[in-house]
Amino acid sequence: MIKTSSSWYGVRRLTLARLAAGVALAALAGTASAETTILNASYDVTREFYQAYNKAFVEHWKAEGGDAVEVQQSHAGSSKQARAIVDGLQADVATMNQSTDIDILAEKNLVPKNWAERLPHHAAPYTSTILFIVRKGNPKQIKDWNDLVRNDVQVIIPNPKLSGNGRYSYIGAWGYALKKNNGDEAIAREFVKKFISNVPVLDSGGRGATVTFSQRNIGDVLLTFENEVHGILKELGDKFEVVVPSVSILAEAPVTVVDSVADKRGTRKLAEAYLNYLYSDAGQEIVAAHYFRPRNEAILKKYSDRFPALDLFTIEEVAGGWKQALKVHFSDGGVFDQIYTKQ
Repeated sequence: MIKTSSSWYGVRRLTLARLAAGVALAALAGTASAETTILNASYDVTREFYQAYNKAFVEHWKAEGGDAVEVQQSHAGSSKQARAIVDGLQADVATMNQSTDIDILAEKNLVPKNWAERLPHHAAPYTSTILFIVRKGNPKQIKDWNDLVRNDVQVIIPNPKLSGNGRYSYIGAWGYALKKNNGDEAIAREFVKKFISNVPVLDSGGRGATVTFSQRNIGDVLLTFENEVHGILKELGDKFEVVVPSVSILAEAPVTVVDSVADKRGTRKLAEAYLNYLYSDAGQEIVAAHYFRPRNEAILKKYSDRFPALDLFTIEEVAGGWKQALKVHFSDGGVFDQIYTKQ
């Protein structure tokens, strides 16, 4: 069984209810048994992917001789989810879009400091990138990042202070400017200042930005993860089209068991199996089917028609890694705060 909730408080109530029920049953039986329900706290634009993945995992677990299990979902901005877990959200696993959001959990001793060493590819079973989506016919003729700083273009991204999606878009613009100007940070700063000045509204997460662009009809171009672009095209392809820029940023999506929760609830074995299945051929097929880029090279090649070839730079190349980027650009008083003028 799979349950989905976009409300943190709704999931919290479910979590408290299931814990209370577990305590009552244990008292009656005299012993405690491992839970068969886990909660995956993930970021905004993975809802549909994890709905499909959870169904496949539940069937796989049962086929392997496991008990019937239930996977619950919680979705919000990646950093918002990390803070929710710190504040008590009982997530057995966290599937984020940037490593620093799991580092936050490590700083609070909710996961070990070496969490990235526990699974292949630095515990990131799939990747993505930032693409552009424009209105049908591309009336503003937007082709690349340089078009996003024109006076006649409005850009929609979520708030980089709250959303990994927004941070990747911001760093994508920063990295483009650096690469075009021989690493000149002064020019890059002016570029992102103009880029941000063209953003009329900052939603708290990627899905909110999609609603602003596609339903509220605000903006000329939406920057978002590759899978979200194709989700929009699938539903509203007669209204929008995709633009692939000349370069973009590699977005790695790290995952972890939340040790403090899994050990307390007795779900470690189930939670570990849940994440390991992401690396299986079946899991990687589901990754590709939902327009995330699989780590399995054979499966990535199999779906090459879904993933345009483009130059992908890393956060390490253009901003010194996520920890440095957070400190320089997104901390209170950082570059983003200095250049952002509220509309």
